[in-house]
This record gives sequence, structure tokens and C-alpha cells, in this order.
Amino acid sequence: MMSVVHRLTAGWLVDHLSFINQCGYEICDSFAHPGGVTHSTSVTSTEDYYSISTFAATPSSSGGPPFDPGDAVEAEGKRAKMRYVFREEFFDISKPHIAAACEEQPCQGCPEVSLTGIKANSNREEYQEGAKSDTGDSLATARKKRKRKCVFNQGELDALEYHSNVRKLIWDGTLHLVQEGLKSGFLRHTTAKPSSRKNNVPQHIVCGLAELCEMAKQFPAVDESDHQVVHVLEEEISRAEQDLLSCVMENSSNCAKIIVLMGQKYLVPPKSSFLLSDISCLQPLLNYKKKYDVIVIDPPWENKSVKRSNRYSHLSSWQIKQIPVPALAAPNCLVVTWVTNRQKHLRFVKDELYPHWSVKTLAEWHWVKITTAGEFVLPLDSLHKKPYEVLVLGRFQGDVKEALRKSECVLPIPEHQLIVSIPCSLHSHKPPLAVLAEFIKPDVECLELFARNLQPGWTSWGNEVLKFQHIDYFTLLQKEN
Repeated sequence: MMSVVHRLTAGWLVDHLSFINQCGYEICDSFAHPGGVTHSTSVTSTEDYYSISTFAATPSSSGGPPFDPGDAVEAEGKRAKMRYVFREEFFDISKPHIAAACEEQPCQGCPEVSLTGIKANSNREEYQEGAKSDTGDSLATARKKRKRKCVFNQGELDALEYHSNVRKLIWDGTLHLVQEGLKSGFLRHTTAKPSSRKNNVPQHIVCGLAELCEMAKQFPAVDESDHQVVHVLEEEISRAEQDLLSCVMENSSNCAKIIVLMGQKYLVPPKSSFLLSDISCLQPLLNYKKKYDVIVIDPPWENKSVKRSNRYSHLSSWQIKQIPVPALAAPNCLVVTWVTNRQKHLRFVKDELYPHWSVKTLAEWHWVKITTAGEFVLPLDSLHKKPYEVLVLGRFQGDVKEALRKSECVLPIPEHQLIVSIPCSLHSHKPPLAVLAEFIKPDVECLELFARNLQPGWTSWGNEVLKFQHIDYFTLLQKEN
């Protein structure tokens, strides 16, 4: 796997950016449209080329002059080849978000820290962070903030106890993987000034996918008796948003496609399928009639910061339990759930959610976020923000005989593995779980729920499922005729 830079006993050092670009988003066309906008286009890593699929006859987000059919005649016989890659600026995390003491970075030794010591480190770091934000606050407000930092509620105490139990595993494993990354040159110490390219990065791309899903609830009900379950992206056609939101869209070819939705362009990788809808419109996914051997879930967990920011909608624990995982899971399906660092959510997954779905918990893994120099992006002992997130892995307990048959020749899921990577600066862009290939058979069906991007060979569902496929997150690497 190209995205795995190093594999050690503790886990994997992963190159997220490399994984995204593995498909080789290469556009081959029989003619080139002026201004760099192509029509009747596909994205492929081979010499084959197909037609663009568009769902709305609207202008591209990339601009350019209107397409004139005469241009095709004029340029006929010419062959344009363009390759898009994900913008590397989004992975240029060269410094920690909050500076930590040198001895608290994995390039140093691992000091033994007690729970009391972790509390002290947390208070010191939170005080420093609070002091930075106190500049525009009144003295009374600043004192109130600092006083609050010295008091731990029960949830914070639970989180501290959990952290003290996993801290050494995370430190030791990250240390070894970072050392390998520095030796190979994948990670590097740098004193260079940040690239000016960051000034050109679009910080907010308005695609309105979630709003479209909400609006779709006002569409007339679809007659499922004569409605197609899946639409295959092949020919150049125009699809109404109502049709898009009521069936699974499938790219079954060996090349990727460009689709246009509400005037915005998105890249769809080869051998992938997706359903754009919210949790109230899951029926098309069930109608797809597939059973999945791997299901990855990244729920929009409810918490105070999410409520305040309105960055994305959240679901209650009760709503998450209603997701029909047993109806989607094949026997012995590997279920992986991303969990925030709130112990309330971790307990809910292990004690309520998985038993409700007939899933047996097997292991807890951690995704550790580091800089390009191998430092934790946040102090390891920070009270509220940790440089790691939790994944809970389990197996669906369906048909016992079939599950036993499918488990043959498959490695057991190990406990306490680390996935260490430089995180994407885009909010909630999780790293790929290609490392799961070690523990599943080849050619399995994979599903991601609450997805915000697509992957080759996967079915993805969510109300922002195309979000990180927006063409503005990519850059044109080359253009040849």
C-alpha cells in the first residue's frame, strides 16, 4: 500500500495525501475546451476516456467561457491530458497548533508521568492557551477563565484516567514510527518559513450539500416500484437533484468522472458509489441490496462545541442507534467507529451501540496527529484537546457458520494499534483506513457512513458525501496535448 510509509509492531505511519492521489486523477479527452474546462470528459489513470456525467446543466465552478459545440469540431483530433492532485497545502502542518515543551514531543525520551502530573501539565497548557485569548477580555473574565481551568468535572476526570492508561502506548508507538519517518526522510525537521501558497488556499468552499439534502425532503415522494435503485455514471446526461438524492450513484468504470451539481464540479473516483442524503433518507442504500464486509462510521457526535459552532449537524445517541447496520452488514463484517475523546461516547459505543447492532467489540485503536517534523499537533497531556482520536473495532455477529467461514485465513484484529499521520487541515477529513487490508480478504464490499469524501472500491453515504471531492480542493498538475 503506497499510503503506508512504515509498518511497525505499534502500528502504521500513513501518508494521507499519497492515498488521495493514488488514483491518478488524470483527465483524458479527445478535444480540449478553451480555458482549461473540458466537456464530455472523464478522469482516468489509463489511456481510456469516457464522457462527463452532469446532474445539472449549469456552469462549472472553475469558470471559463461557455461551451460552443463548434469548439469540438475545431479541436477534433487533438488529445488533451490533464491530471488533478489534491492540494498539498492542506497537509502542510509544519508546526504544532499549540506549542508543547520540548520534552513532551516524541523526538525526546518518554518521561513517566502520573495522573497528578498529567493534571498539572493540563492546567499549565490550558493556562497558557487562556492567557493568549485574554488579550481582549476584561480582567474579571480572564480570572474566571483561569479559575475554571483548575477544577475538573467528572467527565474530565474520566478522560484523564483513560488518557493515563493509554498515554505510554501512544507515546512509545508514536516515537518509534516518527523515528522511522525521520530516518527515511518522510518526516523532516525544518526551519523554513511557511509557504506563501497558503494565502491562496480557499478556506471555505460553499457547496450546499447538506442544505440540498434538507431541501430534498420537500420533493414529491418517489414511487419506488418503478424507480431505479442505482444510476451508473456513463453517458453525458443531465439529472434532476430529485433523482440524484433518491438513488445510489455508481461509477463502475476503471476511470474517474467529473460530475456537476448545482453548478459545482466534483471528482468521483473509479469503482466507487455514493448516496447523497441525510439519515431520514437511507432507504435507497438499503434498496441497493449490498451486504458489506467493512463498515466505517464517523458519526456527528453531539457536544457543546458543535452546538455553538453550527459547523455541522449532530445526532443524539438514540438517532445513531437507529442506523440499520445489521441490515447492511455481511456475516463477520468488520465495523469501525470513530469516537471523540469524550468517555461518554466511548462507553456508549462499547456498552450500548455495538450490543444493539450485535457487534462484538474487539479492539481500540488510536489515530495520532503529528506535524511534518514528527511533533504532536497538540500537547499530549492537554486537558480538552488531544492529538489523538479513538477508533473502536468490532465484528458483526450474524450467521455464525458463515462468519466462521469468512474468518478463515484472516488475521485477528490486534489491540492498541496506532495510525500516525499528518492530518489534513480541513475539518473532519479523516485519514484512510487502507491498513485494514491486513485483516480482511481481498475484493470485499466496503461502506463508509457519514462520509465526506469518496474512495475507489467503496460505497459512501452522507449529507456531505461529496464535500472533499470538490474540484477546488484539487490542483491541475499538468496539461499535455
